[in-house]
Amino acid sequence: MSILKVAHMGHPVLREVARELDPTEVRTPAFQKFIDDMVETMVEYEGIGLAAPQVHEGVRLFVAGIEGTGDNLKIVPFINPVITPTTEELMTDWEGCLSIPDIRGKVPRPKDVVIRALDRRGKPFELTLKGYPARVVQHETDHLNGILFFDRMTAFETLTYLEEFQRYWAPEER
Repeated sequence: MSILKVAHMGHPVLREVARELDPTEVRTPAFQKFIDDMVETMVEYEGIGLAAPQVHEGVRLFVAGIEGTGDNLKIVPFINPVITPTTEELMTDWEGCLSIPDIRGKVPRPKDVVIRALDRRGKPFELTLKGYPARVVQHETDHLNGILFFDRMTAFETLTYLEEFQRYWAPEER
């Protein structure tokens, strides 16, 4: 496996709409290795999610930790995901991004969603997610559509560097 190079904000790949994948393409050894490399890259950089455009590949794939923590984190690949909010209730919370290192901001998103996608074998599956896991899959799906979390912010008063977040904002969250 390999650690992949992460694209930073300003790179055009982060603003492009990624192409859908054919299930036969998903089952190839090269694509399976790519999924494993994405997981390894996400873990290396201590992320909770990573989309293919973030590693310079314009395809509709992301990996995300959806339950557990640390060594028990369940990381799932989502191929050609489609998200449907199951509530109109929005939840505003902090987000960061491996492509925008050391920056945080509060982003409103639907609290609960259903996500339909293909698994790593190209088979369809569906998950109902609430709270933080729902936020993660929405953030990563945005990357597949050329959207960064800045684009979803409704106010910029909370936009902060990580160091200042830890000093001034994180104590409120504890």
